[in-house]
Amino acid sequence: MTIIATRPTSGTELQQTRQDLLDQVEQRLDRFTDAERARWRGINPRAAQPIAAIIDMVSRGGKRLRPIFCLSGFLASGGAPESPVVVDAAAALELLQAFALIQDDVIDNSALRRGAPTIHVQQADEHSARGWQGEARRFGEGVAVLAGDLALVYADQLTFDFAPPARRLWNEMRTELIIGQHLDVAVAAEAVVDARLSRWIAVCKSGRYSIQRPLVLGATLAGRLDLADAFEGYGLPLGEAFQLRDDLMDAFGTTATAGKPAGLDFAERKMTLLLALAVERDPRIRDLLGGDDPWDGDLIRSVLEETGVRATVERTIAELVDSAVTSIAAADLDNAWKDEFTRLATLVAYRDR
Repeated sequence: MTIIATRPTSGTELQQTRQDLLDQVEQRLDRFTDAERARWRGINPRAAQPIAAIIDMVSRGGKRLRPIFCLSGFLASGGAPESPVVVDAAAALELLQAFALIQDDVIDNSALRRGAPTIHVQQADEHSARGWQGEARRFGEGVAVLAGDLALVYADQLTFDFAPPARRLWNEMRTELIIGQHLDVAVAAEAVVDARLSRWIAVCKSGRYSIQRPLVLGATLAGRLDLADAFEGYGLPLGEAFQLRDDLMDAFGTTATAGKPAGLDFAERKMTLLLALAVERDPRIRDLLGGDDPWDGDLIRSVLEETGVRATVERTIAELVDSAVTSIAAADLDNAWKDEFTRLATLVAYRDR
């Protein structure tokens, strides 16, 4: 495949081109899910229930981080803006995110997502309100799990036109996401204290999937496999910084700001890097691991501050951002795109929601 290099553009121009594609992604998601809902509703209204749940999750907005990085990787690599395959790829990433969030909320027993009741809570409430048979909680979680599975199926359908290199990358990304989620649950259940493993899980379940893989997928769809290393050097550290910021917001943020319950990692005994470091530095946190009582969030927050763990993680984030920016500065990209990726790194690592 011959790649025709695009002329360097200003930051405003490339952002507008990407926004135009993002608008197409939203339209693609709407058309696809609306058609599926109408199709299954025609058979029986109940059959459309999981699709309505997917639409609910996707329509709540969100950062659209993965589509943004996929489109950025594609455009920065000289991909043609009129290519339909990259729109499908970005839409697929958002459906993959819906799959992950819907099922993650069940796993974490979370009541809120993006400022609204989670899918399994909505479904359980409807079960109770209508007086249906069986246990409302199990019904709600069952519908949510199936809706998540269906979102994954739909994501795969939108990747039908991927060439083999993009297909291999897509498959690896899906596998990493699920294995990372499993390890997150397993390490919490076993109370494994291993800061190195905690960092690896953060990269596996979130870092690669949020930034590096979408970037490389975009470059791969544009035929620029040679940019994979540069995007990995940028995307891996930035993806870890993204997850560490998420951990800090969970520990010190508010439900109103995050749009989901604050302190959920503590409630679910998640062994994040924050907690792993706190265990190493303070015996009071080690003592929490062996008991059955709910973790004292106020105590943990105090320890994270007093022992310098919060400051350590903030320094780690800054170092990761520096590494990402240094890597992208050396990449074979137009200067306008280098500047844009530097801007995105700051937004991702220092966001407040």
